[in-house]
Amino acid sequence: MSTITASQEQDVVDRVPKQLYIGGQWRDGAKGTLVVEDPSTGEPLCEVADASVDEARAALDAAVDAGPEFAAMAPRDRGEILRRAFEAITERQDELAVLMTLEMGKTIAESSAEISYAAEFFRWFSEEAVRIDGRYGVAANGASRVLTMKQPVGPCLMITPWNFPLAMGTRKIGPAVAAGCTMVVKPAKQTPLSMLALASILEEAGLPGGVLNLVTASSAGETTRPLISDRRLRKLSFTGSTEVGRQLMAQSSDGLLRLSMELGGNAPFLVFEDADVDAAVEGAMLAKMRNIGEACTAANRFHIAGAVADEFAAKLADKMGALTLGRGVQDGVDVGPLIDDAQRTKVTDLVSDAIGRGAHAVVGGQAREGAGYFYNPTVLTDVPGDAELRQEEIFGPVAPVFGFADEDEAIAAANDTEYGLVAYVYTSNLKRALRVCEKLETGMIGLNQGMVSNAGAPFGGVKASGFGREGGYEGIEEYLETKYVAVNL
Repeated sequence: MSTITASQEQDVVDRVPKQLYIGGQWRDGAKGTLVVEDPSTGEPLCEVADASVDEARAALDAAVDAGPEFAAMAPRDRGEILRRAFEAITERQDELAVLMTLEMGKTIAESSAEISYAAEFFRWFSEEAVRIDGRYGVAANGASRVLTMKQPVGPCLMITPWNFPLAMGTRKIGPAVAAGCTMVVKPAKQTPLSMLALASILEEAGLPGGVLNLVTASSAGETTRPLISDRRLRKLSFTGSTEVGRQLMAQSSDGLLRLSMELGGNAPFLVFEDADVDAAVEGAMLAKMRNIGEACTAANRFHIAGAVADEFAAKLADKMGALTLGRGVQDGVDVGPLIDDAQRTKVTDLVSDAIGRGAHAVVGGQAREGAGYFYNPTVLTDVPGDAELRQEEIFGPVAPVFGFADEDEAIAAANDTEYGLVAYVYTSNLKRALRVCEKLETGMIGLNQGMVSNAGAPFGGVKASGFGREGGYEGIEEYLETKYVAVNL
């Protein structure tokens, strides 16, 4: 798509509902509105409804009321709703990509790729809706039978982040709809427009009122805490920081909620001396620069074998330095802005800390002056082990390079973190690849590739990166309970 005009941008924004969606009705927020900002300019894009606690409770009321009828809906009918929504998202891909770029900052190409990825969750789970089954077996004593059945967990609360404003919603909503669950969705206040557009699409696709309820709010804690303490809520699915995840787990303990937590990351990127360095650099660009580095799966630490570390750093710096910053809706732009000033300040502080401790910026190393929240793509070498960015999730276009001497040192360095979401491994040795993959403490691994996301695969981590899986055959299980019936013949 060529660079769009200001009037076209405004038209895309204007077509999105700006109200709360509760019980199948669009309604204004009692607290007024909250401003959605364009991170590439720092200027307001529009305003959306700001929900009160009462409206959040009304959303849960609607989900509870709609629950029994939706759970009883034929699985094929639930699947067809998702299929129609998949087709509508695909048809509106260009428009949705512009909307996402305006509110989040990534380039049109990246937004378009996310739209495709997001839609795939609806296609995948439309097919899983008719594959929910239990089992019937003969007990060990031969006299009785074991009958199991799968049923929806019940009303769910879904809290989604700003960095993937559509995909993080569809990979929660898709399996919930397929399983027969109703839900309240709270998108991030920075990027509510993509989720509002999705709610409208699902409404058009025939999703019954009350199944999905969307609450936009300036205060996530104020609106979600009363829902978490409500005994009618049965599941919480959260994607966001580990710090907030811990708080939500504590709040959920009284109600013993079923939890899915996709939390922070600190992904290691390992390159061994037998790897194809050029392929590793290409993979590094994917793993680091996807979504401007604002991804939980982004490579955070580059652990490179000493024999190839200098070559890798130089080639990576060449590619990073050649990237063009700018508004994502413009032609020729490779890297958009960070989401807000707070995020840019965090990246700046982490880089300053590393340089202050002796690291060298081969390229970049500072924020870009002017409007918007831009940070120059950066490669750091000679990074000391005590630099904060070795343990902190950077969430920006910064690649710190560390050397290692042997395989054991590489694995130890990779696992030296409380996080365990994803790791990347580059080697041409099959035996080494299997050894390393078995020893890495992560939920996912990209082996000789810089991207792991796939709607048909289980996404999730271990340790402080959370628990539960989204996507794949495993994804729908997060929204199902198993009931056992003992039958004496």
